[in-house]
Amino acid sequence: MQIFVFPTKMEMAQAAAARAAELLVDAIARQGQASFVAATGASQFEFLDGLTSTSGIDWSRTTMFHLDEYVGLPETHSASFRRYLKERLIDRVHPGVVHLIRGDAPDVQAECRRLNRLIADHDIDVAFVGIGENGHLAFNDPPADFEVEDPYIVVELDDDCRRQQMGEGWFASLDEMPRRAISMSIKQIMRSQAIVCTVPDGRKARAVYQCFTGEVSPFSPASILRQHARADIFLDADAASLLSQ
Repeated sequence: MQIFVFPTKMEMAQAAAARAAELLVDAIARQGQASFVAATGASQFEFLDGLTSTSGIDWSRTTMFHLDEYVGLPETHSASFRRYLKERLIDRVHPGVVHLIRGDAPDVQAECRRLNRLIADHDIDVAFVGIGENGHLAFNDPPADFEVEDPYIVVELDDDCRRQQMGEGWFASLDEMPRRAISMSIKQIMRSQAIVCTVPDGRKARAVYQCFTGEVSPFSPASILRQHARADIFLDADAASLLSQ
């Protein structure tokens, strides 16, 4: 794992996008195709803008998997991560194959099995992720399950996670927000050949400090990234503000 700190959110996002593009281009050159995992949320805005504006990536040779999605939320909802990815990534660059999580599927366990069959045929070249205010990785809130082998699982969202989503403006109230999500598991994220983790903003500083200075623990889920040989962590100065302490 490597940590990179940049003075501003925009510089951080540009550097993370350049690294992500490098990994995709390299995988396509070596294998003829690349498989990647896309994250969502406010932390990914500038990163995805930078990545989708980067030239030289043959997106037609890529396969995209989706990191997480709320259970029961239709794609038409403004907080739907499928909608987010279509607007900010898919409709801009048109990946060759896209596998989205149907959070409003009538049987969420069957949806997990469908996704698990699909991803079993792919080695993920790079996963794009962020870190939550509670240290979560994808929607694996603390204490996260570090042992479950299934690539996609149904998880309960804790109150800190739900308050973050409301605070970012995705929902008007906690009552409106789903209590469950389909999430890529910790083990599946860690199976990625490379990870690009983008973490802006001072509200993430405590989680960054706990994950990268304390013990590797399910109570700080993103701390597991310290055990990945090719995880690159991109922070702006605000997110990294407690590390020097």
